[in-house]
Formats: sequence, structure tokens, C-alpha cells
Amino acid sequence: MGDDVNAVIEEGAVVLNDPFIKQMIIQLRAVDSYGTYDTWSDARVLDPMILTKARRREIPLVGDPDETTVSRVKAFYNGISQLIEKETGIMAVPVVNLTYEGFGRVLITVGKLVVLDKIQRDVHRFGFESPEKLIAAAHILLNKAIKLVNDYREVAEL
Repeated sequence: MGDDVNAVIEEGAVVLNDPFIKQMIIQLRAVDSYGTYDTWSDARVLDPMILTKARRREIPLVGDPDETTVSRVKAFYNGISQLIEKETGIMAVPVVNLTYEGFGRVLITVGKLVVLDKIQRDVHRFGFESPEKLIAAAHILLNKAIKLVNDYREVAEL
């Protein structure tokens, strides 16, 4: 995975211009403490987030997530939090609590309001079938969270 030869996302692909994808790339680069991604293109940085059916078949059904996979989960929810904050003007804070076995929960709070509560299972298989499905999943979560902030703004501002 992440090999340029087997890359799912082509350099210069239109999906790389999506605001969420741009934020994902920022977040993925931010969790790269060793500078590995410094010379990588945006498409190559994002590529491991895409688990096609063939890639998913290569991952065992049962397994423990490695640090890189956990960092991708965190980057995904950090990206959502950043766009919630950008859209609402109120700071959104993600809380990712995962066991070493790859189970757990993700919360995003805005003030005293919980705008996202997602159970995570099989984190070692975290990913999306295509960049378009990644964008669609993010936008569903974003739209629900933004609606909650707008509906309960007084709680969000506490």
C-alpha cells in the first residue's frame, strides 16, 4: 500500500481539490512526526486511506491496528473537527479512544455539545473504497454535526 505502482489516486486527480480531502492531507502530514511525507505528493499521502476491495482482502479479518493506521483514524476525525470549526466558528474537539485491539469510540464535542459519537470496530481495516466514498462519508458526518451545532448553538457556545 502507498506504492506509486499500485496507487489508487492519480496525481492531479480532481478529488484532491475537495475541501475535506485538502484538510485530510493537512492532517495526515501533521501526524507524520518523522518527515516521511515531506517529499510525497498529496495523492501519495492520501492513498493509504483508500482500501479497495483488493486491498481490503489483503488485510486479515482479525488483527491489531498499528500506529500508522491509528494515526489515519485520528487524522480523519481531526479533519472533520477542523471543518466543523471552520463552518460554525466554534472550536470542535475530537476525542479518539481506541484499545490496542482496534475497538473504541470517537467523540467530537463543540462546547458542551456532543456533535459526533461513533463506535469504532476493526480499526486495522479503517479506510474507504474510493476517494469519493471518503468524501461522502465525511460530508454526512459534517452535515449532521453542523446541523446539531446550529440547532443547539447555546449549548455549543458554553
